[in-house]
Amino acid sequence: MSLPATPHPLNEALGHAPADKRLEVLRRVGQTGSISQAARDAGISYKAAWQAIDTLTNLSGLPLVDRSVGGSGGGGARITPDGLRLLDLADQLADARAQVLARFGLLPVAGAAAHSGFGLRTSMRNQLPCVVEHVNGVGQGSMVQVDLRTSGGQPLMSWVTRESADLLGLAPAQSVLALCKATAVSIVLAPAAENMCQLSGVVADISPGTGPQEVALSLPGGNLWVGFAAEGAALQVGDAASGVFAPSALVIGLAG
Repeated sequence: MSLPATPHPLNEALGHAPADKRLEVLRRVGQTGSISQAARDAGISYKAAWQAIDTLTNLSGLPLVDRSVGGSGGGGARITPDGLRLLDLADQLADARAQVLARFGLLPVAGAAAHSGFGLRTSMRNQLPCVVEHVNGVGQGSMVQVDLRTSGGQPLMSWVTRESADLLGLAPAQSVLALCKATAVSIVLAPAAENMCQLSGVVADISPGTGPQEVALSLPGGNLWVGFAAEGAALQVGDAASGVFAPSALVIGLAG
């Protein structure tokens, strides 16, 4: 029995490409020969552009950009053959994906590699469509508070790094997914503290067993939110309850 072929290192960079701007930054570096210009063209900070290239390089384990600093020309950046190959692979995968989706009638425009809501796979069971309301810097630090509104009208907030906010292009009125591990959610009867996130609903299901109980809440808008109630909690199906969790536990994702 033959063993499967070892995946090419570029697979790792391609596997993390959906829902961020890293490949776009790499492409703009190849077009402009400058990381600072690529950052301006992509609408992100210079630091975020450097970090995007570093992340892709770390994921692939291959040099994607040759960088020179200073000199008579003021320095610059040149995309490597591996970087060009990565972009070529990304383009071919996008075209192939668009053709498959078009065959199933899942693309609004035939042949266009549009975002369809597919392509996001995660172990997080809680995935809730939301709209960004505000993106606010927290002091002068590296964190950003993102205020969200669920499809059922409930407010949420998430704390993400400035780099993540830049690479996702987060902006008001943008549609996103709010994701959270069920183990990070406490199902309670009392209101949450002011610095915590809270989603209110009705208990739809309680898993049997000893220890902490897994509880599914039915939220306004028809979505479910799963968490755990403390052992011995007096919860029954039909009770009004809330899922409480820290803003740092809420992950923001873009489908596609």
